Amino acid sequence: MGIDYSQLRDPNAEYTMRELSAETMGITRERGGDRDLEITDVQTTMVDGNFPWTLVRVYTDAGIVGTGEAYWGAGAPELIKRMAPFLRGENPLDIDRLTEHLVQKMSGEGSIGGVTVTAISGIEIALHDLAGKVLDVPAYQLLGGKYRDEIRVYCDCHTEEEADPIACADEAERVVDDLGYDALKFDLDVPSGHEKDRANRHLREPEIEHKASIVEAVTDRVGSRADVAFDCHWTFSGGSAKRLARRLEEYDVWWLEDPVPPENHDVQREISHQTSTPIAAGENVYRTHGQRRLIEEQAVDIIAPDMPKVGGMRETQKIADLADLYYMPVAMHNVASPIATMGGVHVAASISNSLALEYHSYELGWWEDLVEEDVIEDGYIEVPEEPGLGVTLDMDAVAERMVDGEELFDET
Repeated sequence: MGIDYSQLRDPNAEYTMRELSAETMGITRERGGDRDLEITDVQTTMVDGNFPWTLVRVYTDAGIVGTGEAYWGAGAPELIKRMAPFLRGENPLDIDRLTEHLVQKMSGEGSIGGVTVTAISGIEIALHDLAGKVLDVPAYQLLGGKYRDEIRVYCDCHTEEEADPIACADEAERVVDDLGYDALKFDLDVPSGHEKDRANRHLREPEIEHKASIVEAVTDRVGSRADVAFDCHWTFSGGSAKRLARRLEEYDVWWLEDPVPPENHDVQREISHQTSTPIAAGENVYRTHGQRRLIEEQAVDIIAPDMPKVGGMRETQKIADLADLYYMPVAMHNVASPIATMGGVHVAASISNSLALEYHSYELGWWEDLVEEDVIEDGYIEVPEEPGLGVTLDMDAVAERMVDGEELFDET
């Protein structure tokens, strides 16, 4: 028998002076219509996709269920089970208060950043789906309305010969011509054959020239038919990143993503300020506080939070609003299933400065099978008008694709 994470004792949670539960806050007034309901349970199921996606469901005594998703990986299911008692008996429509309630209750277990924030994100997305269903409105309406009817998607592209410029260019052409995307991304942290020491983050000149050859081949091949970004996955030193960014200035680069590790914003700022190549980052920092310096110091040209990782839908909207004060666009990082992807669609619809939303599963033939609806068409996602997130889990498909040893959560 496994550990019952919901029963773990935490003195910080028991004695916090900022207890935001409805009972402590004295929130007892009856609500009109069908808005008096309570959370009865929170469950998770992990699906074995190209990432191990953690799907989340919030259940109510009204029989209405909300579905969300936490950023992939270990730890989130256990933390969500840990938080379930803090939500039972609460009204799920109080999304902001409940999210902050979880942040406060989980402060001793790391709610400033990391997997604790991603676990809260998954619950928060499920609450938006649930609230939309209760109020009979799409989730974007809960966020203030929409700026656009469809969301541009950029396709994260891969090839078996990822270090071959011609192979990358061939794949870019295929994705544009055959799959209909007009926005792409390729990896630049690929072996060049010129490496001497992978640990020191230094790029030798032949390595930089190899990366430039990939950028040149891809951008020349697609021309004006598609925007192309390039990802470095936090790999290089500050000096090497500057040299690489400057070398790429002659090409039509949409953005260069995460050229240096995410911890030191001073280095990130220095790179952005010394090149005309647009720089993007943000997927590896948490909540608005984590993104604040990147935005306020204009340490990036494009901010790239990962919605089911950074704190959820409202938190991502707050980040976008802060970025908009600096006239900075938002390109949401996204490696999720259709559930969190659609959550990202509603956020992108609700903010003025949305640039594009990532799609990282084009090689996975069954990605859309997890939901009953069609999702992406010709590189765009239509903003749903159905209540909540606007997608319905196919429980048979989820059951078929679960991680070994996982259990399917309850039906509605």
